[in-house]
Amino acid sequence: MAAITAQKFGSTMHKLGSFPIPPFSVRKRSIYRSIYGIKLVQIKSIYSNMEKRKWVVPKNSYRTVCNAGAAELGGSGIGSFEELTEQRLDGEIRPKKKKKKKVSVAGVDQDELVDPLNLADPDSLFVEFNGVHLHHKVADFSSEISAASASDLDNGVTTKENSISTSIGIPAILLHGFGATVFSWERVLKPLAKLIGSKAVAFDRPAFGLTSRIEIPATGKLSTMNPYSIGFSIAATLNFIDLLQSQKAILIGHSAGCLVAANAYFEAPERVAALILVAPAIVAPLVIGKNDNTNRIPSKRNGLDDNSTSEEGENPFRKIRVMLFKLWTGVSRLVVNMVQEMKAMANTLYRKILSVILRSNFAVMLVRLIMDKYGREAVRNAWYDSKQVPDHVIHGYTKPLKCKGWEKALLEFTLAMILDSGSEGKPPLKKRLKDISCPVLVVTGDTDRLVPAWNAERLANSIPGAKFEVIKNCGHLPHEEKPEEFVAVIQ
Repeated sequence: MAAITAQKFGSTMHKLGSFPIPPFSVRKRSIYRSIYGIKLVQIKSIYSNMEKRKWVVPKNSYRTVCNAGAAELGGSGIGSFEELTEQRLDGEIRPKKKKKKKVSVAGVDQDELVDPLNLADPDSLFVEFNGVHLHHKVADFSSEISAASASDLDNGVTTKENSISTSIGIPAILLHGFGATVFSWERVLKPLAKLIGSKAVAFDRPAFGLTSRIEIPATGKLSTMNPYSIGFSIAATLNFIDLLQSQKAILIGHSAGCLVAANAYFEAPERVAALILVAPAIVAPLVIGKNDNTNRIPSKRNGLDDNSTSEEGENPFRKIRVMLFKLWTGVSRLVVNMVQEMKAMANTLYRKILSVILRSNFAVMLVRLIMDKYGREAVRNAWYDSKQVPDHVIHGYTKPLKCKGWEKALLEFTLAMILDSGSEGKPPLKKRLKDISCPVLVVTGDTDRLVPAWNAERLANSIPGAKFEVIKNCGHLPHEEKPEEFVAVIQ
């Protein structure tokens, strides 16, 4: 290094190349030692402002020597001057702030989340229902026929190709499964509208797609229905029938969407024309029984009828027996009430604990980790041949990860699904399947790895008059993998 010289500042002699000493700047010394690990720094020129007691360092005054000093440390991993420091306008040099590491989930940058409305497609539509903006798309057969007819007339062509019988004339509402969106119906929406000769509507259920995410209070109490509950999806489905200005509609559900379709039927059976259940995520009953009420036992109050004769009053043993029976009945009721109250308390405690866990920051981090690691793989695994999944399909499923609050909404949906508050007081769905009286078609792929084909077949057998169809070389998504065959099966 060059020879060290000295220069006098006021009454203080300072050696050029050494560190400033108090009262000039103690902080600079710690900066240099922590960053460069050297004791001597040669400075080309130093200026002193004695009034402010602050060093003013000209630009680039440290650059050459500091880099040389870092090199003398034998490549200790210390970065260059430009990488580690920044110079303020007043000449003061400070260490650079570390850039925040970008976080991505399934390839989607989580630092640039936007409102779902900003991700809408040109054909996207939104309708407000109970404070939730439901994203949906509509395929209108009549408008397409009118456009085609007008085009044919302009070209002087007459054709009967589009004159399909519109004897059905009933709209269809398409309900996607868990983790899916309107995108999953993209390839069959227009063909289905053409098939039924009416409108086909697909909408994003809350927590999925581009439907708005509603923040649930920490208390979990809402003035309206929980938008993430199955009850809300059922109400929204019936509301779409009203929006279509129709008395009935065909409900087409896929996977978990079949739960919404089936429950919507029991909510308003007169408004459901038919059910089409695709790869239904409904647990079929193990034993297919009959609706038989002949085994009911008449109540006779332990053999005592109301036509008691005077002999009862004259028989002391019978009186004792009646008193003991009443006492036993009272004790039994008391025990049953206590058990029910304890069960209710345990259920309430369970709900509170589960709510706290799923609404915690840890749960948010966990769901991000799961979606990042398994999200795209789950889509590929749903296909018959995972290697044939196009990139645009993966993009269609990961697009909603750009929405603000997607992870919290997914957790709220999971919480509502577990608690299942919408079906309290009702028997399980699998016990009510035998009561479905509308036409039912069950469709599945022969290699469905998520919902086995045997479960779909057993489900079809448990519904009176239901038809069962299997699409060969197809996985969990028949309407995406084999759209032509899917439409043909429905026809």
